[in-house]
Amino acid sequence: MTASHAPAASGATATEGSSRPISVLLYSDDRSTRDAVRANVGRRPAKDVEVGSWHECATAAAVIEAVDNEKFDLLILDGESAPVGGLGLCRQLKSEIFNCPPILVLTGRPQDGWLATWSLADLAVPHPLDPIALADSVAYLGRGGRPAS
Repeated sequence: MTASHAPAASGATATEGSSRPISVLLYSDDRSTRDAVRANVGRRPAKDVEVGSWHECATAAAVIEAVDNEKFDLLILDGESAPVGGLGLCRQLKSEIFNCPPILVLTGRPQDGWLATWSLADLAVPHPLDPIALADSVAYLGRGGRPAS
């Protein structure tokens, strides 16, 4: 369940012009966490995956409204957010949204992988955020859970 189980994005053979732009919803009540995620993922987390747009939310209600009204390729939810944590929100979205987009959760520590499994998350990256694991996870899920070709 942790990002270390996702195939690494390195070694991709895609050409620079064949990148797939993705839209990402990012939820955290902490602006510095949102800034860190965007900085660590960057514009192009892999040669074949480009973040075309970020939609940031600071509340669970804003996430639910955005997911109901817009299409996203990937959701990143901070498990340490309060008062509604990203893990519980992930489980709710996976249970209530038909064809819910892939969800990457940010856990409080590596030992919280079992919580990510409970939440039905597709992948998890623990705090402190590892830029390589985060970018690789976004690229992997951005490709629809497929390794780089």
